[in-house]
Amino acid sequence: MDLLKQEAYRELLKNLIGAFPDWGRLEGKGILISGASGMIGSLLVDALMLRNEISAPARRCRIFATGRSMKTAGHRFSRWMGKKEFCFFPHEITQPLDDFAEKPEFLIHAASTTHPAQYAGEPVNTILANVLGTREMLETAAGIPGSRFLLLSSVEVYGENRGDVDCFEENYCGYLDCNTLRAGYPEAKRVSEALCQAYIREKGVSAAAIRLPRCYGPTMRMSDTKAIAQFIKKGLAREDIVLKSMGNQLYSYAFAADAVLGLLYVLADGACGEAYNLADSGSDITLKDLANLVADISGRKVVFDLPSETERAGYSTATRAVMCGEKLKALGWRPQYDIRSGIKLTMGMLQNEF
Repeated sequence: MDLLKQEAYRELLKNLIGAFPDWGRLEGKGILISGASGMIGSLLVDALMLRNEISAPARRCRIFATGRSMKTAGHRFSRWMGKKEFCFFPHEITQPLDDFAEKPEFLIHAASTTHPAQYAGEPVNTILANVLGTREMLETAAGIPGSRFLLLSSVEVYGENRGDVDCFEENYCGYLDCNTLRAGYPEAKRVSEALCQAYIREKGVSAAAIRLPRCYGPTMRMSDTKAIAQFIKKGLAREDIVLKSMGNQLYSYAFAADAVLGLLYVLADGACGEAYNLADSGSDITLKDLANLVADISGRKVVFDLPSETERAGYSTATRAVMCGEKLKALGWRPQYDIRSGIKLTMGMLQNEF
């Protein structure tokens, strides 16, 4: 499916472009994006390149996009391949990046395993893509004076809510059992953030992190095994929504376009060394209510089913993971979509897949 052929998707990108006020910081600059074919990375590429189309040549961003599969990128970025301002190169992010003839001023590390089946099935790569990938991106940034690095981190760095707060502020740290398979992802994100601090101090890199909640949107892959992706997939197939727990877990969510808007704010205006939560109360919801929301939109019902052992191994054990987003809002970010409008828009754009 070519999302860019859909008017609704192009309109979404135009709204995102119009909502970001500080394009002047990025104009004429080079931007390196790891994990560019993923849900967040690909939407970011589309937004940057669409803005390039309506901008004078001197004001256009140059995009250096990387990912593991040239085939996937060729399909996903067919509209941008061959454009002067767009370069995709296949690369395993755990390996050193080649020297750039044209140095990118901004570097965004978005490469990561992102859903339960991968956490359980690729536990080594889950850790290495984050930790070694962050190191390689920071090493590249360290070799480019005046550059800026942004890490896409996660709500999972907070671990379990100790029961002493309603929502996580950026200085909170909850319990995390590192001696489990599932700990690989949150521990890798924690180490990645620590690496940012190390490179700031030792090598003078300007770095910041944005902590994303559970994200969804039209750029998600149908192979995604996160609960929200599975709910949407079932709804689009006009099947009952399967809930594999009682559904009392309360989480923060974000529409992918709002996540991209937030990362642009942190990239351009976030303070060096700081982490920023991306969250809004309009997208905090229990799994049970989320399942019912998708069921309501698709005209189906919710059914319960116990997960397999493999599925369970990849699931988060957090029962309340709600973030406070006031620090990011102080930079000017505001979400454009709440959970209901985001889910409806996502399902509308993905329905052609079924």
